[in-house]
Amino acid sequence: MKNIVVIGGGTGLSSMMMGMKKIKNVNLTAIVTVADDGGSTGRIRDVYHVPAMGDIRHVLCAMSLEENETLFTELMNYRFEGDEDIGGHSLGNLIFLALMDTTGSFMGAIQSISRILNVKGKILPSTLDVVTLYALMQDGTLVRGEKNIPTVSNHIDKVFYQQHITPYPQAIEAIENADLIIYGIGSLYTSVIPNLIIEEISQAIYENPCPKVYFCNAMTQPGETDGYTLQDHVRALEKHSFKNPVDVAVFNESVIPDFVRENYEAEGSYPVKLEKETENYTVIKRNLIYLDEKGRIRHNPDAVQKAVEEILEKI
Repeated sequence: MKNIVVIGGGTGLSSMMMGMKKIKNVNLTAIVTVADDGGSTGRIRDVYHVPAMGDIRHVLCAMSLEENETLFTELMNYRFEGDEDIGGHSLGNLIFLALMDTTGSFMGAIQSISRILNVKGKILPSTLDVVTLYALMQDGTLVRGEKNIPTVSNHIDKVFYQQHITPYPQAIEAIENADLIIYGIGSLYTSVIPNLIIEEISQAIYENPCPKVYFCNAMTQPGETDGYTLQDHVRALEKHSFKNPVDVAVFNESVIPDFVRENYEAEGSYPVKLEKETENYTVIKRNLIYLDEKGRIRHNPDAVQKAVEEILEKI
């Protein structure tokens, strides 16, 4: 049995885990950021002073092995209308909060939902601290809060926490025992890197000699990675962790229809490109995306599964 640890957050990590849960003879662990401070998650966080549960909720649903997975997912992601009282809240977040109260802990809630959904593998927060993510822009502007970072029309120099963050011990242990570490698909500065800037997490990754794989986003993200190549993404990972954090980078080479490309360009988002220079890591090109019913680009869980299985065969 190979131990695979996937590090990230957001919908990209959920897409990855939907595919990877189908891989046989592996122990899966998802290490998830709790830096989200927007929407329902942010409101609950501010009132109850608890770590953000939104990204963890998505990953729990994605890793469910229940035959009624779609129904459970729809219920967990159901959002009440309005913006007062329970308006705007997702049912899953309220269930999570209730389970925190009845079990007595954040991890108790995760474990309870894991049993209900028959989750394959473990979902662990990178920390149990209530954290606030900051971004320093290249012009010196300081932005407070994960939800605000993409809204500033600027270029990010670095993201950081103002205080020392205590890593969740089981997350460190999972990294130490990993046979393969994957930095998940997702927002570079607000989903992946918030885990890596916890010093002990980066140190544990560095000290484990196993292969490290980065699944790069297919499109740039306005306010976060404008104009970024794959190499720029990896450089950002290195800047926020340690030298040479990636052994293999997986790059999307799917052809994007013109009408889809134009829609994204209108929002300031463009396909991530490759630089010609040779790097000290291997680049694997794969068709990783599909279009949903609204014509939005989504990562194909089956394509992710296949790519990871190919990598596993080589290690």
